[in-house]
Amino acid sequence: MKRVFLKIRGIVQGVGFRPFVYNLAILYNLKGWVNNNSEGVDIDIEGNEDRLNEFISELKYNTPPLAKIENIIIEELELNNYVDFEIRESEKKEKKITLISPDMATCKECIRDISDPLNKRYRYAFTNCTNCGPRFSIIKSIPYDREKTTMKEFTMCGDCKREYIDLTNRRFHAQPNACSDCGPNIWIEDSDGTKIEVDDVIEWTSKKFKDGKIFAIKGLGGFHLVCDGTDSEAIDLLRVRKKRQDKPFAVMMKDMEVVKKYCHVNAIEEQVLTGIRKPIVILKQREDYNLPQCIAPRQKTLGVMLPYTPLHQLLFSSGIEVLIMTSANIYGLPLEFKNDSAVEKLGHVVDYFLQHNRDIYIPVDDSVVRVMDDEVRMIRRARGYAPEPLKRSGIREILACGSNMKNTFSIAKENFLFLSQHNGDLGNLETYEHYKNNITHYKNIFSFYPKYLAYDMHPNYAANEYANSLNLPKIQVQHHHAHVVSCLVENNVSSKVIGIAFDGTGYGTDGKIWGGEFLLCDTRDFKRLGYLDYVKMPGGEKAVEEPWRMAVSYLYSMFKLERDSRDNVNSKLKEMLMELYGNKAIKLLSVLDANINCPETSSMGRFYDAVASLIGIRDNITYEGQAAVEMEAIISDECLDYYSYNIRKDSTYIIEPYKIIEGVIKDKLLSVPKEIISAKFHNTVVRFSKEMCNLIRIDTGINEVALSGGVFQNAYLLKRLIDELKNDEFIVYTNKLVPMNDGGVSVGQVVVANEVLNRNLCNS
Repeated sequence: MKRVFLKIRGIVQGVGFRPFVYNLAILYNLKGWVNNNSEGVDIDIEGNEDRLNEFISELKYNTPPLAKIENIIIEELELNNYVDFEIRESEKKEKKITLISPDMATCKECIRDISDPLNKRYRYAFTNCTNCGPRFSIIKSIPYDREKTTMKEFTMCGDCKREYIDLTNRRFHAQPNACSDCGPNIWIEDSDGTKIEVDDVIEWTSKKFKDGKIFAIKGLGGFHLVCDGTDSEAIDLLRVRKKRQDKPFAVMMKDMEVVKKYCHVNAIEEQVLTGIRKPIVILKQREDYNLPQCIAPRQKTLGVMLPYTPLHQLLFSSGIEVLIMTSANIYGLPLEFKNDSAVEKLGHVVDYFLQHNRDIYIPVDDSVVRVMDDEVRMIRRARGYAPEPLKRSGIREILACGSNMKNTFSIAKENFLFLSQHNGDLGNLETYEHYKNNITHYKNIFSFYPKYLAYDMHPNYAANEYANSLNLPKIQVQHHHAHVVSCLVENNVSSKVIGIAFDGTGYGTDGKIWGGEFLLCDTRDFKRLGYLDYVKMPGGEKAVEEPWRMAVSYLYSMFKLERDSRDNVNSKLKEMLMELYGNKAIKLLSVLDANINCPETSSMGRFYDAVASLIGIRDNITYEGQAAVEMEAIISDECLDYYSYNIRKDSTYIIEPYKIIEGVIKDKLLSVPKEIISAKFHNTVVRFSKEMCNLIRIDTGINEVALSGGVFQNAYLLKRLIDELKNDEFIVYTNKLVPMNDGGVSVGQVVVANEVLNRNLCNS
């Protein structure tokens, strides 16, 4: 006989872990108790030693689907002679961390329940169990018990209560457990918020979809704007009302059979689509794709997800196969998640609201992933993933404020690094307040009291305004160093690497705008060893919105290098600009000459913009990265050619792009197809990036390369560069769980700040 005390740490609350432990103890005839607490789950258990060992083995290797054990601490104690095994009340330990499950997609058993006319939950929109359903979005505080969630308002009926206390039932202690007799319900409102009485909400909604109507539907973590995905008129109307001219809409499809009718799906993509998280997955459209082009204008990809709540499942029960399912917000504002606010903000966008009364405590957007180079890579990290942490030992209690675009923040505590859900772009007061509220929530649920702040070097970031409002020691972290370190963290790399950071905007140590960077760095320090040559951004941020300005700037820089007389150079330049862009480009020359509001940039994102404009893809954008995204969409995969370029060596290596621009212009004048020019340009970026790595390897002996930054969301660029680097026997690291765009910057900020603190401690 033997007695042990087990401390189970990880995601073990609200996932059916205690009944799993109870039934396992009964199976092996063991005695004692189990309970939830603020750190996880504790088990005091005794019995036959062999059976006890089998019990512990089952704990480790056969846990419930949503459970994730991070650590088991085992302590042997004197026998206590327990007479039975029981589940004890939860207890709270102050300042201790509890890991919380993300919101998870409806499990197969619950889908069967809502599909069975004989089941009491037939067509019930809030069916869930310990293996699925809302978690993070409804939790107010921990431990995770019903009274600490938004389900506190609903008193369980007798049947639900019996399930809740039945240790053999999969709904034992499922905190959101409910049915149509006692739980939340759905209803219809018109665009003014007036309730409309209908016999069957789902049937009525489906009929209205077929009539071309637009809905705001309250879901798991917020509202979606929804219409029939096969109705081009409804989609166009939604674009007009939402003022979303070009940015692709995500769609929700009925099942995998429908997905495969429109998109190519490989085994990895299908696994993600049908898994327990069900994010939006960026898929390649089939050659016979025939959905309206206005869903994803000028794209060869489509963002697709499968139904992940019972309500979504029911929406497809009346002949609908494809629904537009896009986040319900006004451009630039946070996701709507409260009933009254949604009516106020979205009434002019939609015809109807499908509302419910299960409150969302913390809004969580849909996650977005893309399979690139046979790896699932995070584009937007939110529902299904947040707030699962990364493990990072020896880390202090640091709050990292993140970037202004695609903002996330990160907190570090007790060897865990928590990356928040996507907050959006901090360009307005509403999103900034949303950001601050989310930080406060993380502080509360994780008993987090930051001792240090990490923030970006950019002087005008709203995230930095938040940092400056707190009276705590602060550590500045360079933007592109943070990008590369985010990659090193998830790959558990501590050695020095060649870091390639390609993005649109990041504040450099010289006060200029970086974005085409080759760094020698580890998690502590970095040294800039190379970059894309500086050009001016005429109009500053205006050049981001109007790529033709960057095209003019690159041509201006190219002609300045001509050895002919200045007058002749200006004459040729003006002639070309007049042909390409007309008088507006001629006027911009005086701005460039006078250097008025023309910050210098090494940005790869702006280089992409310039080329996209030069070859006639896009002169103005309506969403971030549009020109580059549309240029990727037209690449000819068969073209292996590339343009000439030059790398000069000063104190660093500098990639001179002017021969590339010259080659693009020559091809354009020769009427070379855009698809070929795009491929040649991408191949050139791959080629000079590889050459830079080889030059740096010769100088430093470093053989490992880390790729990060939003430009690497380009699947063609990422795969080709990985392949080329590996062919030259480099070891290559990339982002997967952490977004490679600015959504991952806060992870890098935390770790760099921690290393700076370590160094300061060693030097003190």
